[in-house]
Amino acid sequence: MDQQRFVQLLESVLAPDTERVKAATATLRKEYFTSPQSLILLLQLLTSHDSPQLRQLAATQARTLIPKHWKSLPANQKPHIRNQLLQATLNEQTPLTRHSSARVISAIAKIDIENGEWADLPTLMQHAASSPSAQQREVSVYILFTILESLGDGFMHRFQELFALFSKTIRDPESAEVRVNTMLALSKMALVLDADNDADSLRSFQEVIPQMVAVLKQAVDAGDEDRTMQGFEVFQTLLGCDSQLLNKHFGDLVQFMSDLAAQKTVEDEARTQALSFLMQAVRYRKLKIQGLKFGEQLTLKSLEMVTELGDLSADDEDVTPARSALGLLDLMASSLPPSQVIVPLLQALGPYVNSPDPDRRRAGIMALGMCVEGAPDFIATQLQEILPMVLCLLEDQEVKVRQAALHGVARLADDLSEDMGKQHQKLIPALVKNLDMAMGGLTGSENDRNLEIVKACCHAIDSLIEGLESADAEQYLPELVPRLSRLFTHPDVKVKGAAVGAVGSIAGSAEQAFLPYFEPTMNALSQYVRIKDSEEELDMRCTTCDAMGSIATAVGAEPFKRYVPAMMEATEEGLHLGHPRLRETSYIFWSTMAKVYEDNFKPFLGGVAKGLLESLQQEETDLEVDLGQEASDLIGQEVTIAGKKVKVAAPKDEVETNGIDDVEIDEDEDDEEDDWEELTAVTAVALEKEIAVEVVGDVMTHVKREYLPYVEKTIEVVLPLVEHPYEGTRKGAISTLFRAYAALWSLQDEAHQTWQPGLPLHFDPTGEITKLGELIMTATLAIWQEEEDSGVVTDINRSLAATLKECGPALLSHDGVLEKVTNLLVATITRKHPCQQDLGDEDDLDDLEESSEYDWLVIDTALDAVIGLADALGPAFGQLYKIFEKPIMKFASSSDNIERSTAVGVIAECIRGMGSAITPYTTVLLKLLLHRLSDEDTETKSNAAFAIGLLQENSTHDQEILKSFNTILSKLEPLLHTQEARALDNAAGCVSRMITKHRDRVPIAEVLPALVALLPLKQDFEENEPIYQMIISLYSAAEPTITSLTPQLIPVFARVLGPPDDQLKDETREQLIELVRFVYSKRAELVERHEGLMALM
Repeated sequence: MDQQRFVQLLESVLAPDTERVKAATATLRKEYFTSPQSLILLLQLLTSHDSPQLRQLAATQARTLIPKHWKSLPANQKPHIRNQLLQATLNEQTPLTRHSSARVISAIAKIDIENGEWADLPTLMQHAASSPSAQQREVSVYILFTILESLGDGFMHRFQELFALFSKTIRDPESAEVRVNTMLALSKMALVLDADNDADSLRSFQEVIPQMVAVLKQAVDAGDEDRTMQGFEVFQTLLGCDSQLLNKHFGDLVQFMSDLAAQKTVEDEARTQALSFLMQAVRYRKLKIQGLKFGEQLTLKSLEMVTELGDLSADDEDVTPARSALGLLDLMASSLPPSQVIVPLLQALGPYVNSPDPDRRRAGIMALGMCVEGAPDFIATQLQEILPMVLCLLEDQEVKVRQAALHGVARLADDLSEDMGKQHQKLIPALVKNLDMAMGGLTGSENDRNLEIVKACCHAIDSLIEGLESADAEQYLPELVPRLSRLFTHPDVKVKGAAVGAVGSIAGSAEQAFLPYFEPTMNALSQYVRIKDSEEELDMRCTTCDAMGSIATAVGAEPFKRYVPAMMEATEEGLHLGHPRLRETSYIFWSTMAKVYEDNFKPFLGGVAKGLLESLQQEETDLEVDLGQEASDLIGQEVTIAGKKVKVAAPKDEVETNGIDDVEIDEDEDDEEDDWEELTAVTAVALEKEIAVEVVGDVMTHVKREYLPYVEKTIEVVLPLVEHPYEGTRKGAISTLFRAYAALWSLQDEAHQTWQPGLPLHFDPTGEITKLGELIMTATLAIWQEEEDSGVVTDINRSLAATLKECGPALLSHDGVLEKVTNLLVATITRKHPCQQDLGDEDDLDDLEESSEYDWLVIDTALDAVIGLADALGPAFGQLYKIFEKPIMKFASSSDNIERSTAVGVIAECIRGMGSAITPYTTVLLKLLLHRLSDEDTETKSNAAFAIGLLQENSTHDQEILKSFNTILSKLEPLLHTQEARALDNAAGCVSRMITKHRDRVPIAEVLPALVALLPLKQDFEENEPIYQMIISLYSAAEPTITSLTPQLIPVFARVLGPPDDQLKDETREQLIELVRFVYSKRAELVERHEGLMALM
């Protein structure tokens, strides 16, 4: 091999001439790198050439060739090569080349040590790590780090020696690099340390952690950015290792990071890294964070950091401590109980929003806005205290404070639409005032700021108006639509889009009242339906399409009919313009049209089905990733990262290569961090599939029979998506499959549709339904058991519950399904499901009674699925209830109001589902429910009244219930005067059930007049059934008290037999009409006063 030419070619690779580099690279790959001799030459250059750049290039290329050629080199040459390489590396003066050379050593060591060669290398390095020369200590520890990186588990027998060494090098008095390299090496040991079976190593690692923290602090104090970053990366790595490593010092470590993040004198980069660590800690060790009660401290420090936001542009995406602090608040609100985040935030909010400093006022409302999504239920209970502060900030003199307040209104309304909608009389005037002020200043010196206010006003109106009843929204049409319509032609596309979106929402809420504005609005928007000349125009087209969908829903099928063909044509064109959001918008518009037109959507169904199914069948090829050497045991397997299932590829070092892959090598040659970061972003195709699969479910549900020709192909395409790597697509696929089952169920003839509870089945669904049910349950159970995303599990629970209630037990009839479903639901309500675990010890679960609202949602929906089981199985659920009884009773005795009220509600629904099979549980349940009738929480008391009524109605253990009759009546009496939480309705229903079953034990003459005075019910029409059945039965028995109350009851009958039609079930309605006819025959004058009743005569 021509050594001189070889060197010349390598020098050409370093030349600033692209063509020359390409030619040299091609020659090297073809003529040299195929030969083992090339590796010898590269190693010689690495150890002896004068040029550091060439030594660096030689190291880089040697490392890629070692897996291919090292074993082929003559055995007698290897000792000399190893020795030369070791000495040259220890003496290398250029840091970058030194590190590259160290990695060459580890690449050789990986092969040699596994083959029983170069056995003295670790000992040599340990000796060199104690050298008087700082450089030799630096290099030797770095070499140990690279060897541990390659052969970590192969070095476990030396861990005690290494801990002894590293406990000294971590305190190196002279070299920061030695200390940081030691941290890097320790992080690689952490990855493979067997904490369960190697107590000595575990103890040694725990002992060195305080010193590792000290090294990070030294780097931060010295302003050494590179070493600071390396230190943070080590601690991020440790969060993903066995939790026992950090447990002893976890609290101290979180405290250190919290204090560091809050220090304004520290560099912003270090503070944001500390906040990043805290976010990862909350995400992966939330139970530990909760158990140590760090939530309040982190919340208050984050709130203070938000005051540093400054006047950064909304489009500025720089990572700063203030923005990271907002991200931490967002994550904590959804991960930790409200008591640790929302409560301290609200307690601190007053001084912030009343501060003379506008940055503090803005920080308060921004922090609140970030937390709403994570704890909407709790924040809804605090709106009376929050709203005055929000209204005050909407009047603030500072534009940036008003802008933040407007964003705060939008966030509150997004997640609390109904609660915020009730405050429209206070909020909308404030929003209009801000809009008018900003629109008036659009031509002045403050134009940019006013533009931001206009957009923020539009977004706030958009969000708030959706929570209004149509009658309430109607009153704002003359005030809002003309104002916003003037912005449809504004030159700023984002302002234009914000106004269009707001008008769409106004239409959606106002419904038919929007008709006078329909034609002018459609005419104004029509110019944007086909625009496509820029990214901004395509964004505007999306917003217009969404708004038109809302308008169609508002005005109805007939007025919108003439616009449908053009809009369908435009949306189909939108699929081919290379704009992901426009594709999604097209699908959503199709969903809206299916809802509005139902089976009349048939003419467009072929194109719609084709477009949706083609979307779902798109290839996704970017979900394979190289995770480096430490993932070598996972090659070919799927792992879940950031909610995505990813196939692990072989590390780059193990891929055969004949050439130069990347000449410009950074100091950290590993791209592993980048690989992981790339996975936090979901691909555009995956997001599109999430929307498309949900729209498939919408279309099937609404067009029903007309979709039948496409069902088989749809199931074939959707079924595999249950295992899609992106959790959003998995959720959509599962939901759509269950919706398909329900849609097909409803299309069976009446004989097949009618189901009876219990297993084995007492009815015969069609063969197609049976087969589809088996496919769905097999696919669902396959992912449900191991699913780590709580959102997916929540959706499975919801879908199963709804389908069991609608279609009965057929889904459960396949072999082993009921047992598996039961076990998974028990696991979820006892917080043992994989989606409820974090990276910490399982013991962390035991003492934690509170949950975040997101975590509770998984349990809440699982309890709803338990109700579904009770409905589907009927009396057969009585035996199964034993399995669920203990965890449900535990929730019913919880210190948390929501947990108690939910559990008592679940008990009530289970009683209703299983009927008389509840009898064996009567004594235990009666004791609990009597206690809950005096609960401090109105919702719990209301649910207890409902449950007791059902218990005494269904249980055959009459004597046990009769012993408590007077107690029940006395506890119900206050509820009959409570207007909250349907308490009056449930108490009235309970009393009615008691009268129906045990009339002789109730003082009718006292109770009945009081009960009738409360009618008709205004909230919970479900309880009309027991009430009017009781009244009908008393009339049938000619009970004197009820007869005497006839004049009071006839107006009640008139109300309940009038609109809305869902006040009574059909059978009860007919019986009540017969009763009114009977009264009419006896006392016509009472009935004649009511037109509605006379129409029924």
